[in-house]
Amino acid sequence: MDLTRRGAITLGAGLAASAFLPALAAAATADEAIAAFTGGADAAAGGALSLTTPEIAENGNTVPVTVSAPGAEAIMILAAGNPSPDVAVIGFGPLCANQTATTRIRLAGTQDVVAIARMSDGSFVRASNTVKVTIGGCGG
Repeated sequence: MDLTRRGAITLGAGLAASAFLPALAAAATADEAIAAFTGGADAAAGGALSLTTPEIAENGNTVPVTVSAPGAEAIMILAAGNPSPDVAVIGFGPLCANQTATTRIRLAGTQDVVAIARMSDGSFVRASNTVKVTIGGCGG
């Protein structure tokens, strides 16, 4: 097999393209992630879901988030402006006494943090907060 310059360029371009395809396929939008979690069902705003985030985060690397939804089977947390918006899906078993979770997430910049809860009756509720991420602690 003779490898010509044109063949080497074509082979290199093909390898480069195949290296980026999984990354492009994994980068889903927040709406696609919500649709996958809810099965396409609408999520009503408010309800029993409580999402607590800071209004201003001085460091986008560790932003505290608390979600609570009494009667929830699972809660999904999304950072809508991140390259990969899926943050966490927290499941609660039938013997769980408290459907509350606290974590720290990383935010790429000022954006909405969204929580979707699947309730035990099969309905979905949604809550979102905007978190302003400052650079170096400056409020600008």
